[in-house]
Amino acid sequence: LAANATRDEAVAMVKRGVVAINTLGADKAYAEFSAPGGKWVDRDLYLLVFRTDGTSLAHGVNPKQIGMNLIDRKDIDGKEFIRERMEMAKAKASFWQDYKFQNPVTKKIEAKTSYCERLNDTVVCAGVYK
Repeated sequence: LAANATRDEAVAMVKRGVVAINTLGADKAYAEFSAPGGKWVDRDLYLLVFRTDGTSLAHGVNPKQIGMNLIDRKDIDGKEFIRERMEMAKAKASFWQDYKFQNPVTKKIEAKTSYCERLNDTVVCAGVYK
């Protein structure tokens, strides 16, 4: 396995995540996505789910932020990446988004691109580091 996940792996994980939400129900799927070291975390790849108002519903590496509204969160360059993601989700059913974020493997702030799909009033995403 390569050190970093690939774009294709991110797309596949999001698509599996959407199926899991539709099959298991949101609550059970979100709990699985957010389980530390669970089956939904693969190297630097993990799922996150936001309600389109910016509230975190599931997070593969930072479950502490679940339930928090992060719409105003900025990356290291001052980009309001959660707000931008929610605007993109309102405009498109699926998209890629670029921003900077801490890589959970290296612990460094790195350029990241996330693949996201809109599901009802939520956005399901997984990102890769460049």
